[in-house]
Amino acid sequence: MVIKGFQFSAVEAAIKKAGRKDLALIYSEVPATAAAVFTTSAVKAAPVLVSSEHIAGGFAQALIVNSGNANACTGEPGMTVARETSHLVAGALGIDTTAVQVCSTGVIGVQMPMERIRTSIPALVDGLTSGTLDDIAQAIMTTDTFPKMEASGGQAGGVSYTVAGIAKGAGMIMPNMATMLSFIITDAAVEPTFLQQTFRRAVGTSFNAITVDGDMSTNDTCLIMANGMSGNPTITEGSPEGNAFAANLNDVLLSLAKQIVKDGEGATKFVEIRVSGAKNDTDAKRAAMAIANSSLVKTAFFGQDANWGRIFAAVGYSGAEVDQSLLSLHFDDVCMARNGIFAGEDAEARGSEVLKQKEFAVSVGLGIGSGTATVYTSDLTHEYISINADYRS
Repeated sequence: MVIKGFQFSAVEAAIKKAGRKDLALIYSEVPATAAAVFTTSAVKAAPVLVSSEHIAGGFAQALIVNSGNANACTGEPGMTVARETSHLVAGALGIDTTAVQVCSTGVIGVQMPMERIRTSIPALVDGLTSGTLDDIAQAIMTTDTFPKMEASGGQAGGVSYTVAGIAKGAGMIMPNMATMLSFIITDAAVEPTFLQQTFRRAVGTSFNAITVDGDMSTNDTCLIMANGMSGNPTITEGSPEGNAFAANLNDVLLSLAKQIVKDGEGATKFVEIRVSGAKNDTDAKRAAMAIANSSLVKTAFFGQDANWGRIFAAVGYSGAEVDQSLLSLHFDDVCMARNGIFAGEDAEARGSEVLKQKEFAVSVGLGIGSGTATVYTSDLTHEYISINADYRS
């Protein structure tokens, strides 16, 4: 996979403990058009605050990221670390400090060992000519069990380009980001306003449509850099090339988002929740998220128990407009209930068979309007508790 004009590096800085690469750098050889979406939590990590300031101009050229320490809830010392990190990277690369994005993931509330980062940056920059995007995906993992990567290719004006992305996340996953990092790079030339708009739309139907445990964290960052090094004519909105680029971007982000859910901490099931017939799309999303976040529903998925009543109960408290006499429910193509009434013991037996699959769909019809939504979730298992009961150890 070739993404022109980007270089990568990862080193072991022993930020939390020794034994793995945990500090990584993505560098664009030229300033790149950039856009980012950050956590909507009112409690934001220092790197989020600094990166939000830096991205305001719509450009970026480098991104440094560490795992093992979130640098969140660390006060002014944490801000000093984030600012110094960006300053040191900028100096080593000979670029402006505001062109550097800083990201962190790991334990909240622990001061960052800045000296380890400071002494590792020279080796990080020196390694840029030999690293790969896979190195970055490996370095940002925390409780992830596999690195998450995706790529898609396209053409504009007869010139080929690539859209590639990586992500990390397995727990504390819910829309409006979560404890999730994702970095998207492309060598396509893209008009800045169009890049920002299409990126935000793609985030809305991918990373903002997943949940593992309903928890939101402090460090969520999803960033895209487009450096134009493929040499294509600039892609703009409304053009066939613009539509194709948006489709490629959507494919990459949705694949990464689904990988996060499939790697949900302790997860054994990947479930697509589809809601239709809502008053509007907002109501549909409310109902879908209530189902996807319900502990009772998620434990039933784990137990392969076709307890359809829990799903209707979640829809009922979701805040969406509901007429229970119009509700319908399917597990894949098995009708579990219609007009708000159980479809019978045969349906339950067939529904239980569906829940034995590793992947399945739950479709709920509200019967009121034309609103629709799709979200993705996992089951809730004993292993999730085990992982999170001693995460800091």
